[in-house]
Amino acid sequence: MFSNGQLVFAGLFAIAFIIIMIISYKKDNKTHKKQYKGTIWVLIGFIIFLTSLIIIKFLTKN
Repeated sequence: MFSNGQLVFAGLFAIAFIIIMIISYKKDNKTHKKQYKGTIWVLIGFIIFLTSLIIIKFLTKN
């Protein structure tokens, strides 16, 4: 299906990509903490909203 060269390239590319993403995340971590303060409440609200929709769906199914 794939040649050995393609598999080696895919593996090396994936490893390099993951390393670059980790380095970029560590570099931007301080900026993210400062600029995205309070976004956890948006996530919690979204989860509560989805949970309430699922509960309403099961309650009105009967």
